Amino acid sequence: MSSTGRLTRILGPRTRRVVYGEPDPGAIRGELEPISTIDMAHVVMLTECGLLPADTAAALLERITRLRAEGFGSLHGLPAPRGLYLMYEGHLVAELGADVGGKLHTGRSRNDIKATVTAMRLRAELTDLLGEVLRLQAVLLSRARAHRDVVMPIYTHFQPAMPVSYGYYLCGIATALDRDLTALRQTLDELDRCPLGAGAVSGTDLPIEPARTAVLLGFAGPPLHAIDAVAARDTLLRALAAASSAGVTLSRLATDLQLWSTQEFGLIEFPERLVGGSSAMPQKRNAFLLEHVKAKAGAAIGAWTAAASAMKSAPFTNSIEVGTEAVAPAWPALAAVRDSVLLAQVLVSGARPMVERMERRTAESFVTATVIANRLVAQGVPFRTAHHIVGAAVREAIESGATELTKIDLPDGAPGGTAAELPSLRDVVEAHDRGGGPGECDAAVGVLRERLTAHGRRLAVHRGRTRDARRRLDLAVDALLAGHGSAAGREGER
Repeated sequence: MSSTGRLTRILGPRTRRVVYGEPDPGAIRGELEPISTIDMAHVVMLTECGLLPADTAAALLERITRLRAEGFGSLHGLPAPRGLYLMYEGHLVAELGADVGGKLHTGRSRNDIKATVTAMRLRAELTDLLGEVLRLQAVLLSRARAHRDVVMPIYTHFQPAMPVSYGYYLCGIATALDRDLTALRQTLDELDRCPLGAGAVSGTDLPIEPARTAVLLGFAGPPLHAIDAVAARDTLLRALAAASSAGVTLSRLATDLQLWSTQEFGLIEFPERLVGGSSAMPQKRNAFLLEHVKAKAGAAIGAWTAAASAMKSAPFTNSIEVGTEAVAPAWPALAAVRDSVLLAQVLVSGARPMVERMERRTAESFVTATVIANRLVAQGVPFRTAHHIVGAAVREAIESGATELTKIDLPDGAPGGTAAELPSLRDVVEAHDRGGGPGECDAAVGVLRERLTAHGRRLAVHRGRTRDARRRLDLAVDALLAGHGSAAGREGER
């Protein structure tokens, strides 16, 4: 198809390459596979509405089915002066004639097709990403429970602050990741309306049934508003924002694990399968996979910025800057975050806490100081006074070369006697059972496991709806083909 009927000239070769690229066979299949799925659902709907004769529908479906079965090989090398879609439609017209191929586009536009393709692809990407984040969450919660008694210092401003457990730290990451899971799931929930039926920008006066097409494509319903259906890609922005947040959460986990796995800290060790050596320094054990995790969040952050910048100030209608340019960075960005999640799964699973080293560093870091001050407070000493007493004891211990507190001398007349009890590290960890402290770790893990199950159930609903839609569409197509003796080719697709 070299013209629109009104226009008689086409873009020059160099301009076409800039706008449409030079797609290889994989790219051709990747673009036309969802379009042809939409076509089959559209043909079924048009036939059921009486807008397409059954024999015409069968001819279209048979040819589309054969193209899909061969990976669209018949289209390789064909000129595409106005992009793959019109090349593909032109091929159907050339093969079947205008009276058949020319009826495929009844009651729709490239605008609502394109919006539907984006929604279907985003749905698939989010479903996959959400599934992998759920697996990572399960690993985090499993390791949190397994390491709940491994005492370690938690740091603030890169200085040892309080005694916690390694399992409690991992539970904290899981708590943050649960919010990312919620955001991803809510974004997936938004993809419930199928844009097909919105037409170019204002629906159509033809008696089509968009609700039927929506069901065949795995959506809950048809467009609510035609302009919004073709103009808006804000759900894509929210998907990138949620993916960015998950990536940032994992980058912070990776930063901690990398720091703690250094020789200077020595709190974490990774097995050889998860570290790399050096081409020049044979002693090195580089936890380099963590650097990939840290960096990949940048792809999603950059994609959100690029997409939002492209959409900003665009008119609220169908537009290339929103529907094409803003969407393009999203796919590699979502793939990068997915890769980060996959790496985090094996890194969290493979990381081994160095139990003795963790406990020794905790004991040597004076991290029980606040607890001792709090126990003085419980005996009636004002907090600020208790803070000064314990602070002086820490200073005295450091000046004497000690690495931990062995006693706290109290001033004359202080409540509780002349010396403060020094609790064990595990007692301290367990005693912090308020305000979400490590003593409440088991309860937090329990809540997060319940939420993980709920996220999983909701994801299963989405997957089931998509799977059921594929089955419905296959049955509807098979029925039309069988009714006209044209079932050949369906087996090849399967």
